[in-house]
Amino acid sequence: MRRRKFLVSTAGMLTLRPACLRAQNAPPSALSFIVVTDTHLGYKDKDAAQKLWRQTAAEIAAVEGAFVLHLGDVIDGGRVEQYPVYLEGRKLISKPVYEVPGNHDPVAGFQQHIRPQVDTFFDHQWLRVVLMNNARRDSHEGFFTSEQIAWLGRTCDEAAAKDLNLLLCCHVPVHDNKHPDRGWHVKPGNGQAGFYEIAKKHAPRILAAFHGHFHNGLRGWNDHVPMHEVCFPSALYNQDRKLESQQAPGYNPSEFRPGFTLVSIMNGALHLRFKAVGDEPKPLRELKLGAA
Repeated sequence: MRRRKFLVSTAGMLTLRPACLRAQNAPPSALSFIVVTDTHLGYKDKDAAQKLWRQTAAEIAAVEGAFVLHLGDVIDGGRVEQYPVYLEGRKLISKPVYEVPGNHDPVAGFQQHIRPQVDTFFDHQWLRVVLMNNARRDSHEGFFTSEQIAWLGRTCDEAAAKDLNLLLCCHVPVHDNKHPDRGWHVKPGNGQAGFYEIAKKHAPRILAAFHGHFHNGLRGWNDHVPMHEVCFPSALYNQDRKLESQQAPGYNPSEFRPGFTLVSIMNGALHLRFKAVGDEPKPLRELKLGAA
């Protein structure tokens, strides 16, 4: 993949500083990409989501970034006839796009239209991006099988042997969250314990775990640093659950418009900016390692 320049102002951005980027030499080159999630094509059997996706895809095409990550719920409510509509919009994006399934995505439909091998990874420069399905159509909770945990362990071991940093991507957050949060996550008996064991083993090189699912704008936690855990804003709709005013653990900046997120890794830090559809990118906030 051709590396692209990604020029951003760091003032006021959300800045994550993983230990692996501070303790080791800085990556040899800056890296930028885009995160989008929860497009929900076919939502309420109307065409609003499809129209918004085409506009979103056109705006993604216009910004700089090496690739695009879609963190699940490509379609809404199992409406598999919407996958070709999604793919038509995706053609507007002149960058590689990598999806994970969400709880609205039937696995068989995802395999037919998006990618036969659901759990996979790709390497870009010094980064390995791991893509996993931890969602089911009959639940808002997250699930990893023992086979998936074993595969994740082997994949991370191989990345370590190649001296690659890691980014882990799945739809449902692994992190515990209680009221006033959604309360949807991977429970200890459903793979959470195994996931965090692997994260602890590879903590020097795991940058973050990225998720969708919540429709709460940017939502995240930093109590498993150096691996930060982030849920990204939906491209269709977001809700303000007043989490920060209720002192919910973690962070939830006040930005709830539909859009996507510009991500850059440079100067030993990970930077996130939110781009609402039809507007310019908006700086969020700075998050230092170990901060609450």
